[in-house]
Amino acid sequence: MENIFDTLTERGLIKQTVYGEELREVLGKQKVVCYLGFDPTAASLHIGSLAAILFLVRMQRAGHTPIALVGGATGSIGDPSFRNDMRPMMSEETRHANVERIKAQISAFFDPNAENKLIVVNNEDWIKKVTWLEMLQTVGTHMSVNRMLSHDCFKTRMETGLSFLEFNYMPMQAYDFWYLNKEFGCTLELGGDDQWANILAGVELIRRKENKPVFAMTLPLLTKADGTKMGKTAGGAVWLDREMCSDYDFYQYFRDIEDVKVRELFLYLTFLPVDEIDKICNVKGKAINEAKERLAFEVTKIVRGEQSAINAQQQSRAAFGGGNDGDMRVVKVAKKDINDVLDLLIATKEASSRGEAKRLIDGKGVRIDDELITDYTYIPQNSEFVLKRGKKSIIRVVIE
Repeated sequence: MENIFDTLTERGLIKQTVYGEELREVLGKQKVVCYLGFDPTAASLHIGSLAAILFLVRMQRAGHTPIALVGGATGSIGDPSFRNDMRPMMSEETRHANVERIKAQISAFFDPNAENKLIVVNNEDWIKKVTWLEMLQTVGTHMSVNRMLSHDCFKTRMETGLSFLEFNYMPMQAYDFWYLNKEFGCTLELGGDDQWANILAGVELIRRKENKPVFAMTLPLLTKADGTKMGKTAGGAVWLDREMCSDYDFYQYFRDIEDVKVRELFLYLTFLPVDEIDKICNVKGKAINEAKERLAFEVTKIVRGEQSAINAQQQSRAAFGGGNDGDMRVVKVAKKDINDVLDLLIATKEASSRGEAKRLIDGKGVRIDDELITDYTYIPQNSEFVLKRGKKSIIRVVIE
């Protein structure tokens, strides 16, 4: 059986482990049950979660049984890790709707016919059945408050104020691992590296309380070259759901990625062999654009399907050269909604507000049929034209 530990190491996908040598030996000899958690903070996951989803897919393909936990309970608290303030509270209705959408979204990535099928759970299903006293008795005597507060993820909040509600997030996540170990025989928790302290708490709980060998593994966070989290654009987050982010915008995000991140994203977000990735990325100068185009196609194909990737690629080529102008992405807007160019930018989603639209115009970032727009009151005279926002967004607009 493939030792997934070595595969993940080769692709740079392991950031931290606990009892790493023992874990590698276990993964090389037997099939394990592993889990990774996702909080329903929005109606869709974004590309920051994509590497985590594919982490679980790789585990399934290597013969291990994956569990995707959607945190209906932990999501009602909000993870305080590395945040400066408390997350806004969601209504119960919104949280439940998000849970169901995310469960379906994650499931679509996995082979439903595999013997080791994906198990999808919502931690609210067991947390809501546990009394506070039972939770304290299970977790309380095995978790040190001093140790919890020593973790970097909490240190910034000690100055601005850590609420008691948020303080319970880590014990609740530890309880999840303990519960999944008891119910499903889960012995490995996975997650992004910003979850290391929460994950470690679960490992320590089970080893102390049950005296069982359990393990943890984290993957690196997707970041830009400057170290900030990847996945934000002028239009907002790059969502996995096409209703929240079009196929074209999704594709174009990766097509425009920084040169230094191309190989890393191939390793993290595709299933291409490492030697093939090296051949694609071992280029200089403008040839890196071909590698970016291949990256955008491969990631879009995984998330949105092959035909969507083909369509997005054709639209991109039409907009930026090398393609058929007839394939350019078309955005239709209602004439009644367009009183000036500011309305146009908002209606086409090239700006999120009139203020942002004004800043784009002031920065000489808006052109219509190659005419630089400098007047906020400008109204297009033609019913069809090409709108350019900066250097990276070109669309054909049809006013109906």
